[in-house]
Amino acid sequence: MSTGTDPTITSVGKSMRCFLPLLFFVFATYAVPQDGKQALIAHVKALSAATTDAVRDSINPLIKQELRVLLNAPDGLAAPMDDIPLSRVDAPDGSFRLITWNLARTDGSHQYEGFLLSKSGRGNALTELRDKTNSLPSPEAVELGPERWYGALYYHVIPVKKGGKTWYTLLGWKGYSKVETRKVIEVLSFRGGKPRFGAALFGAGRPRAMRKSYGYSFQTSMVLRWEPEMEAILMDHLSPSRADMVGQPAYYGPDMTHDAYFWYKGEWWLEPDIDARDLRPNGRTYKPPPRPSQP
Repeated sequence: MSTGTDPTITSVGKSMRCFLPLLFFVFATYAVPQDGKQALIAHVKALSAATTDAVRDSINPLIKQELRVLLNAPDGLAAPMDDIPLSRVDAPDGSFRLITWNLARTDGSHQYEGFLLSKSGRGNALTELRDKTNSLPSPEAVELGPERWYGALYYHVIPVKKGGKTWYTLLGWKGYSKVETRKVIEVLSFRGGKPRFGAALFGAGRPRAMRKSYGYSFQTSMVLRWEPEMEAILMDHLSPSRADMVGQPAYYGPDMTHDAYFWYKGEWWLEPDIDARDLRPNGRTYKPPPRPSQP
């Protein structure tokens, strides 16, 4: 016998009863300022302090909401944001602002979020990035769009020129699992005003890598930084802790040697075994070999 109650409404009602106490708990744990920027800072700090995935998931939309407002403002590309505790890189030529953050999951994985604000013919365009790491079995092999992004926290941008076009090389950190962390060299470009991630700018190899991703043990760290005096990307060389661990990044770590990528004839070429102790001898600029080696 029918009760006349729509089961969909009943289901929604149950969901709301579950969600509202959680929402009340989130807001009760920290005061939210009325000012948009201060509210964003409060939300980010609350996300960092959260101890459950449910609370993180409830705070994340609030961060997106406030960030959209700030970035959509007329001064979104240039407004000071150093006090906002999110990863941010600004293009030196003023063409874009890229903000990324992550949700650390209780199982050790990470969910990445991002907004890319870029100049367009009609003003600025705001694009949300959607992390699809889990659906990318070979992340180095494919060019990606913002809807299918290999998520990372970017901390440096290096503009390079090729074919009359600017390509933006991004350095990023990527928490990956309970046992593995990654560092990423990504390439951002714009095609018809639309952002694209990945480009075949890494010398040698067929097919050429669209980006570089380096996995290593969560118990250690990896240097990956731009050295302006070298005009190169300097990085730790990673090796397995034992011979039988080859191919298992969770057992890799720095082996006290360094490699570097040099921009050479429109491509990033790898030069192995760089002496990192001699980057600035007596104030002199490091001079790369006439032709860097192939990876």
